[in-house]
Amino acid sequence: MKPLAIVLVSGGLDSCVTAAIANQSYELAFLHVNYGQRTEKRELKAFKDIANYFGVEKQLIVSLEYLKRIGGSSLTDFKMEVPDYSPLRRGIPPTYVPFRNTHLIAIAVSWAEVIGAQKIFIGAMEEDSSGYPDCREEYFRAYNKLIELGTRPETHIEIVTPIIHLKKSEVVKKGVELKAPFHLTWSCYKNEEVACGKCESCFLRLKAFKEAGIKDPIPYSETLE
Repeated sequence: MKPLAIVLVSGGLDSCVTAAIANQSYELAFLHVNYGQRTEKRELKAFKDIANYFGVEKQLIVSLEYLKRIGGSSLTDFKMEVPDYSPLRRGIPPTYVPFRNTHLIAIAVSWAEVIGAQKIFIGAMEEDSSGYPDCREEYFRAYNKLIELGTRPETHIEIVTPIIHLKKSEVVKKGVELKAPFHLTWSCYKNEEVACGKCESCFLRLKAFKEAGIKDPIPYSETLE
């Protein structure tokens, strides 16, 4: 019998491949968080479709609506603009949701204590991504220390970041190798019907598929050259 692991699944490419990686060695439990983001409904659909694909019975869907009320991100504050990708951008992009991963992982840790999961998989990327501060390897090392201090003495839960140092094109190739259902995923920051092809998330995804020499199976309204 496989040990149990929780996978944080947004519905995007990275979390889908992370789920495929975890599926090799673990029984899966999927966690999805709605937080008032622009594409909340579409991401939830992607989550459910991916969960069905992997046959995951243990699912937890949580609402953190307060992250929208806190604001500070163009994903949750609709008065802010989600910018098109620009190679000239410097610093943390406005799509960063302040300290989001801390909230998400805290839920996963609580659930892991209850259901007996020893691993929490998250599809964070440090080297080939938007540069969010809560996606760095040192952040997860610190969080693992917090988990050790903040849970029962007999509890042993570890955050696992299997793609954190991969290039996004390598993530695509790994997904193909593991038959990850890319056609069910959603990455666009702006749209819920047809991906915009111009936001940073769309751009990085399209670039990764192109570099991997693989066609992205989802449609786009337009793309940046």
